[in-house]
Amino acid sequence: MASRADNLASSLSFSNFSKATELKQRIWFTIGALIVFRFLSFVPLPGVNPLILGTLYDQTRGGILDMFNMFSGGSLERMSLIALGVMPYITASIVIQLAASLHPSLMALKKEGEAGRKKLNQYTRYGTVFLCAIQGWFLASGLEAYGASSGLQAVVDPGIMFKVVAVINLVGGTMFLLWLGEQITARGIGNGVSLIIMAGIVAQFPTFTANLFEGGRTGSISGVLIGGLIVMVVVLILVICFFERAQRRLLIQYPKRATQRGGMQADRSHLPLKLNTAGVIPPIFASSLLLLPLTITQFAGNSVDTDSAWGSTIVTLNQYLAHGQPLYMLLYGLGIMFFCFFYTAVVFNPEDTAENLKKNGGFIPGIRPGKRTADYLDYVLTRITVVGAIYLTAVCIIPEWGIAQTGLPLFLGGTSLLIVVNVTVDTISQIQSHLLAHQYGDLIKKAKLKGRMR
Repeated sequence: MASRADNLASSLSFSNFSKATELKQRIWFTIGALIVFRFLSFVPLPGVNPLILGTLYDQTRGGILDMFNMFSGGSLERMSLIALGVMPYITASIVIQLAASLHPSLMALKKEGEAGRKKLNQYTRYGTVFLCAIQGWFLASGLEAYGASSGLQAVVDPGIMFKVVAVINLVGGTMFLLWLGEQITARGIGNGVSLIIMAGIVAQFPTFTANLFEGGRTGSISGVLIGGLIVMVVVLILVICFFERAQRRLLIQYPKRATQRGGMQADRSHLPLKLNTAGVIPPIFASSLLLLPLTITQFAGNSVDTDSAWGSTIVTLNQYLAHGQPLYMLLYGLGIMFFCFFYTAVVFNPEDTAENLKKNGGFIPGIRPGKRTADYLDYVLTRITVVGAIYLTAVCIIPEWGIAQTGLPLFLGGTSLLIVVNVTVDTISQIQSHLLAHQYGDLIKKAKLKGRMR
């Protein structure tokens, strides 16, 4: 039987949106912050010629850098202040979370609650600055040699000063994006970093759509291919929505308690375990781990001697790890599966859940409280995570392979659609939560007024 909260949630209407002043302020703040992010993506690095850079990027379009450019909202092809995006932060957070699961001192920090979480976040920021400095240096070095073979120079005045200025600006741009994401999370709607990544992907939708239909008009892209692409996108969205809402509900029973009428009543509830507990994190983590070394090698490949052993190794590595290549697909798929299990273990601890159930007197019918319950939760979670990992890998790999075979842009790949759909659903859920809280607040106010009238 549905509870009053369930009935209230089902009758929730967006007609109350105009009355929720705080929610409107949060939405306007989020929109304003994302507009600032888009403005920054058009501010080029000092000392870079944007026109020549655009020409060079069009000549070398394709490969792994297109994925990096997609996540940064086109900032990489314009070489803006935020060309690195938030990927260094994601990579640093992966390293810190892995270390927190293995190193005793960091593991102890993780158990200290809010204070330990702040300390780990501080370490993550230090790691972000370090990774930005390394990536920025190689990015600036590769930019100086970018287009040397074609006689074009993207950097106006190459040298050590340009590299230092570029690294400072790139580090500052990424750290500003992190601050902007934190402000969106605290004062806006949704997860700030996820919204920034989604905004970068969605911002390229008009250009992609225009190019797609222009290709259909000129005949460079067949109508059958365009129709198949539209069908694939619709099917992918439906599949993602279905699997993201899928969950295994475990029955939780509580001891019988005395009611006001003198009877005994047993309370029941459900523990929902999502099929994809890790959400959109695994493909983002796997992409960032692949992008970190590939960004360095691909830009370093522009400034090395291909006749040397080192230069030949870099060129070969870039060829094997190019987008759509079997080695890239294999590493990407294995990374997604690994991070599915890893991040699920981070966000859901069966032992803590079993202990909390035991303290509150709850138990799973047929399972003893304590260690047996923890083992059962771990068993169920592992089985559904296998299905979730297969789903995520298929959604990300199959469209990427199809796009690599047809030569279409990366915009409508499985990873980008997964991010957009997940972040959109999460943001809408938070808006509904705010509306529900506002509706509860109105009910409480009405109850207080009735009490005073009596």
